[in-house]
Amino acid sequence: MIEQGTTALIRRAAFSHNLQFAKQQAPNTKIMAIIKANGYGHGLIRAATALSAADAFGVARLKEAEVLRAKAITQPIVLLEGVQDGQQLKQAQALNCELVLYTEEQIRLLQQVPLDTSLPVWIKIETGMHRLGILPTELSAIAATLRALDWVAPEIKLMSHYSSADDSDHSVTQQQLDTFLSFTDAIAGEKSIANSAAVLRHQASHLDWIRPGIMLYGVSPFMDKTGIELGLEPVMDLVSTVIAVNVVKPGERVGYSGTWTAARESQIAVISAGYGDGYPRHVAEGTPVMIHGRRYPLVGRVSMDMICVDVTDAQDSIHIGDPVLLWGRDLPVEEIAQAANTIAYELICRVAARVLHQEIDD
Repeated sequence: MIEQGTTALIRRAAFSHNLQFAKQQAPNTKIMAIIKANGYGHGLIRAATALSAADAFGVARLKEAEVLRAKAITQPIVLLEGVQDGQQLKQAQALNCELVLYTEEQIRLLQQVPLDTSLPVWIKIETGMHRLGILPTELSAIAATLRALDWVAPEIKLMSHYSSADDSDHSVTQQQLDTFLSFTDAIAGEKSIANSAAVLRHQASHLDWIRPGIMLYGVSPFMDKTGIELGLEPVMDLVSTVIAVNVVKPGERVGYSGTWTAARESQIAVISAGYGDGYPRHVAEGTPVMIHGRRYPLVGRVSMDMICVDVTDAQDSIHIGDPVLLWGRDLPVEEIAQAANTIAYELICRVAARVLHQEIDD
């Protein structure tokens, strides 16, 4: 039974399916499962335990690593944003993390703060994203500097990040790969550049490690495909309930500012979900929800706790307490994201703290 309010139903088996799917795409690589941002809104610990077959986990911040270690997660944890001061560096060491280094300041920090254990590091290289990364021409000197430090693990790993791997035009992606390989060819160490889009469409970039993120949650990295169409299994169904069914007469308006006016006598179902749960406020009128396996269009504005849908043409009676699918396996989150003029990443990451999470077996 779905409680009043919004609930995220989570399929652990779908996590396993998607991880195995990633392995099938890149069978000769290691997998760093990206579980930052609270496991893309699915729950950090839940994602880590469901993806325990991964070779490492990637997180953005120290707090995420701290939570994982507190719950006895033992896999290698890679801090994708690294650290910024000596206190953070020592905390990362205490948590047995691997550091990503992408600025000269971080290199100097490692030189200035000796550690009592060997710290694994990754050097991130700028290849065209122009966000984080050292210049490729500086790689050899930086690698030599790090290898001279007794407290840096001798095998330095190398990574970069694609800016446009999801584009149908692969020229930018190929250029980034060529730059990465040309500057890392003479540097010993495992290499990684492939995100979810590259795992699925750029086999040449699989290298030693892949770093799948969005695909592990059953969501497509591409604008023209859903996760299901790619062979993935959506992990989350975001569901709610009908809390009222109203009759609206012709000419009467619904919701804030009355942006929708009934052209006929209509039945309007009020659903206990809104932007306070993470449902996008600016989603287009007519965006579907599913009740009893059928689609019904949203009418009026999304409010904090409620949305309204037109169920006038329902073949089955709609009652208070009926479950409503907002997005999930039978209503792709990618479709809802397009209706809100955003990307599915944002929707799943913005599922609010008040939304209950419930694991299901189907």
